[in-house]
Amino acid sequence: MSDPALIAHRGYAGVAPENTVGAAVAAASREDTAMIELDVQPAACGTPVVIHDRRLEGDPSRSRAGRLLTDAEGFVWEADLEAIQTASVLGTDEPVPTLADVLAAVPDSVGVNVELKHCGANDLRFAESLGPDERAERRALWTPFVERVVADCDAFGGDILFSSFCEGALAAAREVGPEYDTAVLVWDALESGIELARRYDCEAIHPPRNAIAGIPLAGTEYAGLGSAEPAVDIVETAHEEGRAVNVWTVETWVQYDQLAAAGVDGIIAEYPGLQRSPDPLSR
Repeated sequence: MSDPALIAHRGYAGVAPENTVGAAVAAASREDTAMIELDVQPAACGTPVVIHDRRLEGDPSRSRAGRLLTDAEGFVWEADLEAIQTASVLGTDEPVPTLADVLAAVPDSVGVNVELKHCGANDLRFAESLGPDERAERRALWTPFVERVVADCDAFGGDILFSSFCEGALAAAREVGPEYDTAVLVWDALESGIELARRYDCEAIHPPRNAIAGIPLAGTEYAGLGSAEPAVDIVETAHEEGRAVNVWTVETWVQYDQLAAAGVDGIIAEYPGLQRSPDPLSR
């Protein structure tokens, strides 16, 4: 059994200040890292910056051991670029970087999964499959920001994979950067994820870790999915259609082993070093 590709979630957020240049560089320095995953949103000027939460101080529902995400406040897309770039991430010396900063700092031997997290709109239609009359409107909403993202990615020599929970973002990425691969992020409905992957001919689909049929993880609640066995074998379906399956977010080697045995292609991991080892005590 070959090991799935290891994708560093926010630059291995379990061991480094997430979505920072330092985290990305450290993740890229590891031989087992195939790709770095990061989140992008626009500053007030439209510049793509690398940060996950909508607010600079972090979303209240998301715990980071009592720490604020940064020492700045306010919605990311309403903040001046200078204020964002001088904000300290999780009490460290690492600031919030621009996408261009990160891409300039990592070697092109490592791929980058750019999650299109937010475009600055109030209503993103998160994890929805849109009707025909809505798709053009949502694509247009995302297009100005995606154009900025694609321009930054064009300067990077390595592989780029765009992913998003938002159909409008996927539609804009396909139109603005058709040369780049895309992936559907699945939240609470496998069928909708497969439908969107087909609609935009996505090269990959990114389901949560409990969405893979036939393993113990499928009996746990996570990412909007209940504890029932998945009705769809997403690995089999995706592979039959020529798509890769990269699973998020994996935190332990036990989870990694279950998913590897199920035949997934990539593991979006919170920690490095989760691959199988001949000696379990050496992990």
